[in-house]
Amino acid sequence: MCGRYTLTANIDTISQRFKLDAHGLKTEPRYNIAPSQEAPVIVVEDGKVLKMMRWGLIPSWAKDESIASKTINARAETLHHRPSFKKSLTEKRCLVPADGFYEWKKEGRKKIPIRFVLKNRDVFAFAGLWDTWRNQRGELIFSFTIITTQANDLIRPIHDRMPVILKREYEELWLDPEVNDIDKLLSLLIPYPPEMMEAYRVSSLVNSPKEDSPECIKPVG
Repeated sequence: MCGRYTLTANIDTISQRFKLDAHGLKTEPRYNIAPSQEAPVIVVEDGKVLKMMRWGLIPSWAKDESIASKTINARAETLHHRPSFKKSLTEKRCLVPADGFYEWKKEGRKKIPIRFVLKNRDVFAFAGLWDTWRNQRGELIFSFTIITTQANDLIRPIHDRMPVILKREYEELWLDPEVNDIDKLLSLLIPYPPEMMEAYRVSSLVNSPKEDSPECIKPVG
C-alpha cells in the first residue's frame, strides 16, 4: 500500500517536469503527506492542470465521505471491477506528483520508517484516479486515490505492495481522455524497476501525520 508520501519540489519544478500550467496555484514543500490531507494532482481540463484534491477517493454516488478512509489506495488487479474505481478508470485518471514515499519495516515490536526515492531524486508520478462528490452543504469535494501493484524486489522485504510509479513514457497515455481500452490501461500498472530506486531509514517523526518538516526525510542511523 501507500499511506504516506512526499513532494518537496517547488511549483516551478513540478510545472517544468510535467509541462503544465499551474494557473497561479501555490504549494509548499510537503515532507509527510497523509490520507485526508490535500495534495496537488494533475488532471486534463483543456490541457494539463494542477489541482488540489483530498487524498482518499469519495465516489460521486457515495452517501457520505466516510468511505474515503478505505479508498486511499486502489489495487491495480481489481480496480476495473470495484464500483468505487471502475468509472474513474475510464473517465477520471490523474497523475499524483511525488518524490518519495514511506513504508515501515518491522523489527521485533518496532516499526522502522523507510523512505523510497528514485536514485536520481527526480520528481515522478503515481498513477491515480479521482472523482467529485457533493456534500450536504452543496460543496463540491475533489478527491483522489493512488493505485498500487505488487512490490518490486527492493520493497518486497518490507511490504508486498507498492504504489504504481508510472514510467515517463506512460504518463501522457495514462492522462489521455481518449484512451478507454481497459487492457491497455491496466498494462501500464506494473512495478517500477528496482534498480532505478533506493531506500533509506528516516526519523520516527513521520509516524505522526502532524509532522511535516525537512527532518522527516533526513537519513538516520
